Amino acid sequence: MRARLLGVLGAVALATAACGGSGGAPPPAAGKYARGATFTMAIMEPGDLNPLLTALSEPRNVDFFLYDTLVSFKDDGTVIPGLATSWKTTPTSAEFTLAKGVTCADGTPLTAGDVAAGVSHIADPASKSQLLGLYVPADLKARADDKAGTVTMTVKTPDPFLLRRLASVFVVCGKGLSDPAGLKAGKHGTGLFQITESVAGDHYTLTKRPEYAWGPGGATGKDEGLPDKVVLKVVKNETTAANLLLSGQLNAAYVIGPDRARAEAKKLFKSEIRLMFGEFTYNQAQGRPAQDERVRRALTMGLDLAELQRVATAGTGATPEGLSMQPKVCPGVTTTALPAFDPAGAGALLDEAGWAKGADGVRAKDGKRLKLTFLYLAEHGDPGKSVAELMKQKWAGLGVETELRQLTSPQLAGVNDGSMDWDAGWIQVNVPLPSMMVPFLSGDGPPKGANWSSIANADYDRLVGEAGAATGDASCAKWNAAEEALYRKADIVPFADITQPLFGNGAEFGRLGGSFAPSTIRMIAR
Repeated sequence: MRARLLGVLGAVALATAACGGSGGAPPPAAGKYARGATFTMAIMEPGDLNPLLTALSEPRNVDFFLYDTLVSFKDDGTVIPGLATSWKTTPTSAEFTLAKGVTCADGTPLTAGDVAAGVSHIADPASKSQLLGLYVPADLKARADDKAGTVTMTVKTPDPFLLRRLASVFVVCGKGLSDPAGLKAGKHGTGLFQITESVAGDHYTLTKRPEYAWGPGGATGKDEGLPDKVVLKVVKNETTAANLLLSGQLNAAYVIGPDRARAEAKKLFKSEIRLMFGEFTYNQAQGRPAQDERVRRALTMGLDLAELQRVATAGTGATPEGLSMQPKVCPGVTTTALPAFDPAGAGALLDEAGWAKGADGVRAKDGKRLKLTFLYLAEHGDPGKSVAELMKQKWAGLGVETELRQLTSPQLAGVNDGSMDWDAGWIQVNVPLPSMMVPFLSGDGPPKGANWSSIANADYDRLVGEAGAATGDASCAKWNAAEEALYRKADIVPFADITQPLFGNGAEFGRLGGSFAPSTIRMIAR
């Protein structure tokens, strides 16, 4: 069971979490740090590593080792320097002054023009970047002054979260734009590590750059306890990962499912974040049953979301407070606007929508049976299958037939481009900012836009516009109201949060921006 951190259809890693020390590093261990050590971490197969194109968590988890960002955020909202040593922001602009002496993995210097070119590449619709509208606003323009070492980014539409969004954009060196194959393989970075060996489906070996001196919060390649080498081992099965972790063959692994108890019992080091795990939407494309709001509300009212949460998380989950990761930038619980569990009311709504029960107990309209295709991801594991079966059972009680279809993450491309046949799907997205959800919840549907559910909620669109024009508490009030507008029409249905722990054995580490921060790794002497 894995919760994807951000993604076009999965989830972004970005909230905020930090520990003390250089660049968010954990405090010193009781014993001495090890020197010249190798840090081994379990990952899922990342695939294409191009940091200018992908928003999926698996490749971004690797990219954090290879590429840097201009700034980072700590848990309390404090901004710390990265590739930029200073910055000035307004709701419509951000100007960054780059650190001096930053070099790429091949030794060439990083220029302000490189930074501007990378952001402009994302902003160009022809690039088809998943980051467009997510981290990089659609109307963003970037210009550079190489002599002054500054990059200025401007937007026409005010964005109170502009700096936070840009803090998640990886910076690519100049040669990267002319070598997309190199970016796909993780080259042309400014990060603490560089890839020296790649064996798809098995492992990725990275080596430390000793000259690195521009990390988040002042982190350098000479910081005590950093590993000289990193091995990212592809481990598809969580139980296998837990076994390797507990035996000391791994220094770090995410363990969320039943094996979590074993890791907890060993009192291993742990860094965790709260994530959205259970969340589903309905396909509202033309001609689909769920295009009718009454059908969506009825299907949601036929489910006990608290029961789904218990099944999905084995009783360890929590009720989501909204669409953003914890800690929320805009505090407040918005999910109370979801339709309440009411099977009788659900049946009445389906009747009102013209879906009448036949003699066989199945609802039909104009001679067409009400049959849904429900998608869920293989990475949801056995809990995902159990939740899907429970939903099928509950909907059958309403007279709705359901075909369950399990997908792998790569197959989600069919949802993105509109080629997949589906009516409802458990596809969670984790983002730290409410504005990051906008491309997924409004605008064009597939294949033109990222709004894979083809949601058309006028109240949401209006409130999002008002939120962007406001500041502070007034802006947050609008963002929360916008979420509630989605829930009332059952456009998106969150039902379960989890905590995702990253356990360490022989190593400690921290997070920045909610994501694992390689500069915080400290190997413990045994």
